[in-house]
Amino acid sequence: MSIKVQSPHAVHRTLRVGCAIPGRIISRGVGRGRVLLSPDDVGFLGGVDAETGMVVEPGHALEGQCIAGRVLVFPRGKGSTVGSYVLYGLARRGLAPAAIVNAEAEIIVAVGAILAEVPMLDRLQVDPYEVLHDGDEVVVDGDEGVLCLVTPAATS
Repeated sequence: MSIKVQSPHAVHRTLRVGCAIPGRIISRGVGRGRVLLSPDDVGFLGGVDAETGMVVEPGHALEGQCIAGRVLVFPRGKGSTVGSYVLYGLARRGLAPAAIVNAEAEIIVAVGAILAEVPMLDRLQVDPYEVLHDGDEVVVDGDEGVLCLVTPAATS
């Protein structure tokens, strides 16, 4: 299956504060944080430093950024099944994302999110790359299956 991901430079539609975008529930719970958008797939084993929560994959769009406490939005996971345990270890160290949103979930990140108790949605009814911006504060409600905008990112 091919997933088309919008360019990070695509024209954005306006998402109103409080607007709820339905998606498919992958992992239950509620997470709140600032959005960290990636046009690149994320591999937790070798792609994220398990001791710091920093993206370390060379050439990755998020290289050098910390995922801890952020709502991590990326197309899908990649890499080894050990990535599930890396995500779990990040949670044990307090370095996991507040929530995860994927265009299409795959088993490695889904299992990791469930083990780590990180709320996770996929298949949002609106393309997150069209309505979300880095730094937007959102709530991902993995119990109700919705993403809601709390505060838009400051624009310059």
